[in-house]
Amino acid sequence: MSPFEIDPIRDPRWRRLIETHPLASVFHTVEWLEALHRTYGYRAVAFTTSRPSEELKNGMVFCRIHSWLTGLRMVSLPFSEHCEPLVESPEDLCSLVDWLQAEMHHRDWKYLELRPMNGSFNPSARNGDFHAAALYCHHRLGLRPPLEDIFQRLHKDSVQRRVRHAERIGLVCECGRSGKLLKDFYTVFLMTRRRHRVPPQPYAWFRNLIDAMGSALEIRVAYQGNVPVAAILTLHFRKIVYYKYGGSNAEFKGTGAMALLLWNAIRDSKDGGAEEIDLGRSDVENKGLIAFKDRWTERRTEMVYWRYPAFDHLAEGWRLRAARRIFAFMPQGLLAIAGRVLYRHIG
Repeated sequence: MSPFEIDPIRDPRWRRLIETHPLASVFHTVEWLEALHRTYGYRAVAFTTSRPSEELKNGMVFCRIHSWLTGLRMVSLPFSEHCEPLVESPEDLCSLVDWLQAEMHHRDWKYLELRPMNGSFNPSARNGDFHAAALYCHHRLGLRPPLEDIFQRLHKDSVQRRVRHAERIGLVCECGRSGKLLKDFYTVFLMTRRRHRVPPQPYAWFRNLIDAMGSALEIRVAYQGNVPVAAILTLHFRKIVYYKYGGSNAEFKGTGAMALLLWNAIRDSKDGGAEEIDLGRSDVENKGLIAFKDRWTERRTEMVYWRYPAFDHLAEGWRLRAARRIFAFMPQGLLAIAGRVLYRHIG
């Protein structure tokens, strides 16, 4: 029997599935999918073995990325750290993936991309059809121990002392979703992306996230006087808080602002009943970011993105390196424009 195709934004069964499925994350939510659609025009689609008359017992959600620049692709999901297939058994997963691979021959999809988190997808059992598209480290911090114990386990020099230093020099932290906080967040976010030679996501993406996610999203900004020196954006789903975006002003590197913001997020998340902080992915080649997150938690796992069919790793890597060389010389305003133009095509 062929799987059924549903619209996860409009079909109320999808919301009920993610409210109860143990593998569901913030990236499965209708709100996240709606923000992707509003900003980039991506159409979300989910595939399930459940009949239209039944409650959903499983589902795999994708976005159709239809681009004149990069072709038509099915990605689960763009701009999402991970997106676990919501299945009850390996047999359900095999049934859905086999059908999707067969559909490649009847539709004009360039490729499928899966972004599982917990290793449940085993491509070695699929005759090598899927190939690793990207490799990341994924960090998580448990919040069940007492708050003082959590703080004492953090790196003494890189975290504890910086938090205390930031408090001692009087940095002021504000939290919310106001237009001012969004503007100040985006200011330091732009600075950070410029340093990393990467275009920023468009301002509209963050505005749409705030509109769609509501109280499940928080922006935190640290100020020295009236100057925003660091900022982070977190998302909340069930008992997990997701650290999604961050940025800082390099001129204030020694203030400990980022450490203070993250510690405040940890403290407030635990007070609010959260049991875990998802610190997100880090490219395996980004040793600095991995080292930064290692100072907060020892819970580091490997996360692989899988793509079918195979693709040219060398060509894709060369294009990325060439693009970064170009971005390195762009003024900040032009880099922001590049982000508005390009991100629709590269999700």
